[in-house]
Amino acid sequence: MCCDTALAAHLFIPMDASMQADHLRAYGVVYAALQRDADVRWLLNYRGGSFVIDDDGTAAQMCKERGVSCSDMDKAEYKAIEKEMERGGNTFNIVKLEKAPKIAVYTPTNKKPWDDAVTMALTYAQIPFDKVYADDVLDGALDKYNWLHLHHEDFTGQLGKYWGQFHGVDWYVQEQNTQQAIAARHGFDKISKMQLAVVQKIRDFVGAGGNLFAMCSATETFDIALAAQNTDICEDVFDGDPLDPDYQEKLDYTQCFAFTGFRVYPNPVLYLHSDIDDFGAHIGQEAFDAFSLNVFPARPDPIPAMLTQDHTATIKGFMGQTTVFRTEKLKPGVLSLAGYPAPGSKSFYEARYIHGDYEKGTWTFYSGHDPEDFQHLVGDPPTDLSQHPNSPGYRLILNNVLLPAVKRVLVPKIACCDVQVAPVPETKLETVPQKVLPADISAPDTYNIYPAGDQLTLSINHNSTAAKNINNIERVVITNAEGKEFISQPVNAATASIDIRNLPPGMYMIKINGDYAGKLMKE
Repeated sequence: MCCDTALAAHLFIPMDASMQADHLRAYGVVYAALQRDADVRWLLNYRGGSFVIDDDGTAAQMCKERGVSCSDMDKAEYKAIEKEMERGGNTFNIVKLEKAPKIAVYTPTNKKPWDDAVTMALTYAQIPFDKVYADDVLDGALDKYNWLHLHHEDFTGQLGKYWGQFHGVDWYVQEQNTQQAIAARHGFDKISKMQLAVVQKIRDFVGAGGNLFAMCSATETFDIALAAQNTDICEDVFDGDPLDPDYQEKLDYTQCFAFTGFRVYPNPVLYLHSDIDDFGAHIGQEAFDAFSLNVFPARPDPIPAMLTQDHTATIKGFMGQTTVFRTEKLKPGVLSLAGYPAPGSKSFYEARYIHGDYEKGTWTFYSGHDPEDFQHLVGDPPTDLSQHPNSPGYRLILNNVLLPAVKRVLVPKIACCDVQVAPVPETKLETVPQKVLPADISAPDTYNIYPAGDQLTLSINHNSTAAKNINNIERVVITNAEGKEFISQPVNAATASIDIRNLPPGMYMIKINGDYAGKLMKE
């Protein structure tokens, strides 16, 4: 559906599934209109969260150039929509967007071997943003912005927990040197202390009225850094001295935005920060993994509805270093915007997308790395969003970009009973749970590691393509996240069968011949 570039009273940009050719670039058209001080209204819960712009022809021409569906709308048509939405009571709301947000993305100048979904979304939608990093934040640069994004960042000082797999690789060494140099420039003797100072600056940015949006590991490590500010959770490979033996008892959850009661995992060879995440249940589930958006009334508080506008209530699952949030680790008052509902229940047993306030500002955490790549690995090419112009998962990112454009009105929080959970097909929920799940095998070209059909035995063998010139499996050791040894089994053969029936439920690390080989989750 194309629009006439001739002058019209209003320009209507539909955001429902069947009528919009490019949902993502529609946000860029809206943002550009705000930059021109045009009158922009967001029709919350109406046709996927459609937009109306008072236009002199500029927005219509931009839609035509960018492939965004739109149509002219006269005043009578707009009034009819207003009346229709009024009849819906609190379900609908027409929200005026006041200003173009000033956007910053926290990203390093040196290229890391992964990409950032938000940077890609903003670039594809043609929404301008500035890049900032630790030096900028510590020097007070956030005062210029009202929206900040954090992505695949480790604020704990443990360098992404990549030590076990990549500590000798050039990009890892460069990253460590870069972080140490930043710390030294600002008078810190440890990366972890510098990262804590960055987190505290960002916390103050939110407290002063800023809007924080974080994805992937930045969600989890932001809160871990705040909780660990009075202890040392870093092993000596990260900061040159031992961790505090009482680190767990010294965590202060009152400092956190979102999470409470979590355990941290300092083991440097374990690619896992804490038990906030429950990634294990999602490994190998690409065909079945989907989560649901909560459906919020758009009045009296429009913010939850703004953040969940989409053209579908079901989003394809996707993994990341932090894949999901265990709901039992969420603080009281944290709003779950999306997650995995238990069959027949409104409650999520795992959350994917959460939101809350801190003093005068807001924060939103969205788990996973790339909404259009189920398991994005280090070194994988970036997603081409021109192939996914209607991505529901990426729409959630761009909803957040518009949050500062709305004048906030303080209203009572929505209670859990006031929301309806969009159901996920039963087959998807029933297929996900497994008892034992292999995870993150660091040497896939060397070993195959998988649970046997009885779920009581772990099978290990050489990958057939790499079997030549490989020594036998001499010993398999399985430890928990704290390094406590549960199994140490001599093998001295090309294959191994490890009895794991007596392993308590939890996360475990696998070593083969003394080298880290992966981890498993037993439920």
